[in-house]
Amino acid sequence: MPGLAAIIAIIENGKVLLTKREDFEVWCLPGGGVEDGESLAEAAMREAKEETGIDVELTRLVGVYSRLGSMWNDVHAVLFTARPIGGSLKVQPGETVDVAYFPFDELPKELLFGHRKRIEDAIRGINGIVVRQELTLHGENKPTRKELYELRDRSGLPRQQFYLERIARAEIREIIEIENV
Repeated sequence: MPGLAAIIAIIENGKVLLTKREDFEVWCLPGGGVEDGESLAEAAMREAKEETGIDVELTRLVGVYSRLGSMWNDVHAVLFTARPIGGSLKVQPGETVDVAYFPFDELPKELLFGHRKRIEDAIRGINGIVVRQELTLHGENKPTRKELYELRDRSGLPRQQFYLERIARAEIREIIEIENV
């Protein structure tokens, strides 16, 4: 069964807040799985606080991004925009190694696959989009997350280099199923 996640684009003064993942040392929007008994909105606010230290107010539902056929389990990620209302920036040990705001026109090139589109949709004011994102690794069987981490650890490459050479070069096919701007 596919997972359900809440993703948050925290926007302030022409900048978006990103976290740098511990597993591959690439940047991404904060977010994570919805827990039992928790709404999507509650999950988004909790994940923002856990991963960035920032309390947020959700401002808009951007859309649903279904990541299918990737090396991880299939997941339906619901993207919200938010504005900060308190707290202070901090990392989440074991999950993130950095957290920082980036101007819209200076996003890092080392972004987790699929997140550039999500950020662009949030910035552009998109509402109600439904996107199917399919990832195909060339010459690789579809490894589980555990197998991928084992490949990473055995490669001898720095984490970010492994991601950029083995995962970021994957083919991502995006199919917009519903677009309501």
